[in-house]
Amino acid sequence: MPASTPKRPRIAVLADSDTRWKWGALTADRIAPGPSMEAAAREAAQGGPLLDGFLLRGRATPTPRQLQEVGVRADSLREVTAVEFLRAMAEGTYDVLVLSLVGGGVQAMLHGLARVWEHRASRPVVVTGYVGVVYEKLADGLLLRHGADLVLANSRQDADRFRAVYEGVGADASSVTEVALPFLGGAPYEGEHDPSAKQGRRPYTVVFAAQPSVPDSRKDRTYLLNRLVQHARRHPEREVLLKLRSKPGEHTTHIEELPYQKLVQRLDPPANFNLVYGNMGEVLDRTDLLVTVSSTAALESLHRRIPTVVLSDLGIRESLGNHHFVGSGCLASWDQLDAGHRPVPDEQWVSRQGVAADGSYDAAFDAARGRIAGLLDRPGGLPPLTPYYTPVTAPGYLPGILARHHLGPDGTPLPGAPAADKDPGPVRQIVRRAARGAYRHGVQRVAPVIRRMGEL
Repeated sequence: MPASTPKRPRIAVLADSDTRWKWGALTADRIAPGPSMEAAAREAAQGGPLLDGFLLRGRATPTPRQLQEVGVRADSLREVTAVEFLRAMAEGTYDVLVLSLVGGGVQAMLHGLARVWEHRASRPVVVTGYVGVVYEKLADGLLLRHGADLVLANSRQDADRFRAVYEGVGADASSVTEVALPFLGGAPYEGEHDPSAKQGRRPYTVVFAAQPSVPDSRKDRTYLLNRLVQHARRHPEREVLLKLRSKPGEHTTHIEELPYQKLVQRLDPPANFNLVYGNMGEVLDRTDLLVTVSSTAALESLHRRIPTVVLSDLGIRESLGNHHFVGSGCLASWDQLDAGHRPVPDEQWVSRQGVAADGSYDAAFDAARGRIAGLLDRPGGLPPLTPYYTPVTAPGYLPGILARHHLGPDGTPLPGAPAADKDPGPVRQIVRRAARGAYRHGVQRVAPVIRRMGEL
């Protein structure tokens, strides 16, 4: 008699930007519970877990183009307010819920979910974490994420830091679970290609991975752009690419007030200089040298053993995030690169960052899968969600965080919260799009002008 087919795990992901949707959906796929290798093989044959995606409505809600670029597919995907999402979680049945949000959003959802699930006999395993390098607001972001069943750390170093923060304030640190960045992968780097591009081989390719908010000043961004263009002029035999995250008017996890697309219009770059969009993994397929200030793309590149440079031109500073790479062996300046320098990464540092260039990446999510399976099999079901922040421990902080998502101090929707019982009509959709466009115009055009006037 053939073995019975196990039920496909059902996972929900709530995300508030294109990058967080990518992290959340890929994480969901990697941590989907599976009792055995045999069952996992049968599950894979059926198409993997059932994935329902929810996009939290806000300034960074991904556009259709951004979603297509991310390349992650879901069985269903819809835009929701916080209250609409909580209604869906009250009515739906899931095995796992991934909260891929900014810290305040995670905290609000934890309190809201605790309220809607308080009378349920069972609930999903709640998972959260960070989409990349954690180089600022460590304590703030971690405590806002406390209360989830699993708080994922993308490296051994992060896991140690996360536990230290929780234990330092007397909070339960057992939720911290070491994994790795879920979007690492791709073919290992095979060495430089023929710079002359003869016999159909592509030219040596230098890629600068831009970031929306690092650096944030026009002076610094113009400096980096000029150096990149100068490198292209200095090496006409090379292809020099500026990898961009979004197009003007689109928002990502961070606000971009000075898009490189606009800055480059004032220059006259050579023919071997080009702007590129698309999936970072596909761009890395043709990269011989990855250059960045502090982008997570550096970790993707190191995972594939592509020569990687973290720029020191603007200093090594916490505000830039490149201080995270101290000890990596990857820090260098454009002057050094133009002179032919190629950094060699420190293997011990790489190992502690969850990059797993040694081939162990496939096992990086085993511990998380095991913990989730154990929680789902817990006798009597899971206990209520208990975040560290409560009206008692943070009475001057928590209510404001909850109110931003139209929730009261006890996690219930505030009077006048957006309707959660029906889809928006055509007029409401038009007004919503117009409001979002006005907000983006204000951020990208009006706000910078006001700041410059204030500096006069």
